[in-house]
Amino acid sequence: MYVRAHILLIEDDPSLSAGLQTVLAAEGHRVSVEVRGDLGLERARRETFDAVLTDFKLPGLSGLELVRQLHAAKPRLPIMLMTAHGSTDTAIEATKFGAYDYLLKPFEMEELLALVAEALASSRRMTEPVALGAPAGPGTALVGSSRAMQIIYKEIGRLAARPVTVLIRGETGTGKELIARALYQYSDRAAAPFIAINCAAIPETLLESELFGHERGAFTGADARRIGRFERASGGTLFLDEIGDLSPGTQVKLLRVLQEKSIQRLGGSENIPVDVRVVTATHRDLEAMIREGAFREDLFYRLNVATVTLPPLRERREDLPELVNYFLRRHGPDLGVASPSIQPEAVQLLQSQPWPGNVRELENVLRKILLLTRGYTITPEHIRTVLTAVPASGGNGGPTQPLGEFIASLLAAAERGEIRNARDQLITTAERELFRQAMDLAQGNQSQASRWLGVSRLTLREKLNQFGLYPKKENLE
Repeated sequence: MYVRAHILLIEDDPSLSAGLQTVLAAEGHRVSVEVRGDLGLERARRETFDAVLTDFKLPGLSGLELVRQLHAAKPRLPIMLMTAHGSTDTAIEATKFGAYDYLLKPFEMEELLALVAEALASSRRMTEPVALGAPAGPGTALVGSSRAMQIIYKEIGRLAARPVTVLIRGETGTGKELIARALYQYSDRAAAPFIAINCAAIPETLLESELFGHERGAFTGADARRIGRFERASGGTLFLDEIGDLSPGTQVKLLRVLQEKSIQRLGGSENIPVDVRVVTATHRDLEAMIREGAFREDLFYRLNVATVTLPPLRERREDLPELVNYFLRRHGPDLGVASPSIQPEAVQLLQSQPWPGNVRELENVLRKILLLTRGYTITPEHIRTVLTAVPASGGNGGPTQPLGEFIASLLAAAERGEIRNARDQLITTAERELFRQAMDLAQGNQSQASRWLGVSRLTLREKLNQFGLYPKKENLE
């Protein structure tokens, strides 16, 4: 079984320990167990783990003291605490000492697995280096040696050590989170936490609680105080992805935090100082949103102290061969292909595509190609086979699936973190299929297709170019 992570479980209850080991192992994790707090602390200091899951009441050393000492020794190691309702306040103290989060007993195993997945994702963001330029190994990297990417690398070097907010701009799939991680890793806050949150992925009613935390009784279902992402990121970096999706009310509160460098939990009145560097990202046109009254101009200027703009893949096609080799090396071994090879003509075909989903779409296509070829040399025919089955936005599944199945596959991919904005993916895929079928039915006649679709010829041509739906030359008008 593929081992996803190595987790240290510190639990003295044999029954609970056995159940947790079974559930975590079923997810592919390797679990090491200690039954005493002092022995768990010693082992966590001595060995390398991806996460620690510990009970609060332990022989030898309490969970609270374990968190305090272990976080001081390994500040980027996520520590999750399990506690009964009676010790909630102490669990909150543990969060202040550096615990990633806590679970209140009794809890559902699904809740545990969701927290473990979130903590491991956070750990990877902090500990997996982001190389500038393709690395020698399969690690994460911002790939490309084009002039456009060289400018990006210089901007990262210029801004990383400066204590300013940074706005990262670019289309969906261009790699904005990698920029945020690089800014963090090359900064003087690299030993402190890096906390990321996708503002578009959390319901508006819950987003403020996620950002700022809440007090017990602040709203229906708030059974205990909760520490928000700002407090968790104290001393480090908070990355707010899809900042353009913030509601007006949350925009006001974020502006206040940036101005006053303190927060108030929902339902509370205490001003809590926070020392956090804020990095944001968006694919939206914030200036247009300001003109429409959908985004605050004063918040925009607070976030836009420095800007990094990632070019779309179609504007740096010279980087595509390097990206292809990088993704083949990175995903080949995981998919059972030790040394993937690709014909030059296949690379040229990939370079000719519009890639509306940018680098993320290219990566998804190459994974599918590796599964298709099973180790044989990748040819242009393999490329064509996969491109006709993959939505242009880079999502999983294809337009030939029943709608319900396709939506389910999109949501599953979003849950795994492979895509973002499942709604946008669905709309883009449906639109691409609509234009494709219209052109097929019209046998390439653009005038006929544009009348059926109710769009202008200019719009039709733009969509055909966007989706890579090139009509036969003899039918062009």
